[in-house]
Amino acid sequence: MACPIARSLERVGEWWSMLILRDALRGTTRFDDFQAGLGIAPNMLSRRLKALVAAGLLEKRRYSDRPPRYEYVPTECGRDFRPVLQTLLAWGNRHFAPDGPRVRIVDTETGETAEPIVVDRRTGRPLSDPVFRTVYGRPAGQPQDGTA
Repeated sequence: MACPIARSLERVGEWWSMLILRDALRGTTRFDDFQAGLGIAPNMLSRRLKALVAAGLLEKRRYSDRPPRYEYVPTECGRDFRPVLQTLLAWGNRHFAPDGPRVRIVDTETGETAEPIVVDRRTGRPLSDPVFRTVYGRPAGQPQDGTA
């Protein structure tokens, strides 16, 4: 699939996957803790963890030999997903929290609520600015005229 959004959703689009990543990014690493915190069925959790490891978002590490026990820790790819979750949280608070947000992002130094925005690294301007648009291009390595 050529669309980067579709490729990304193949890896994290199932909502259990996003909640597992959320918890992993907050420090949960062990199967029993994921299960208790999320209330997810063990077979579903096993499938989702295996898929997140296969997608390169989590790393499975053995922490006990007898019995064999594993923990799941975010990889660099998984850690790079944190701003996506934070932006999704802010979007959900803005549009789907009629009684006000129950979860906030706060600056740990000031205690102030933080509101994520996505900006262009070069200019610092928000990508929601109308001057930005999505441009569809050719895959890397493909000739300009589209021939192979």
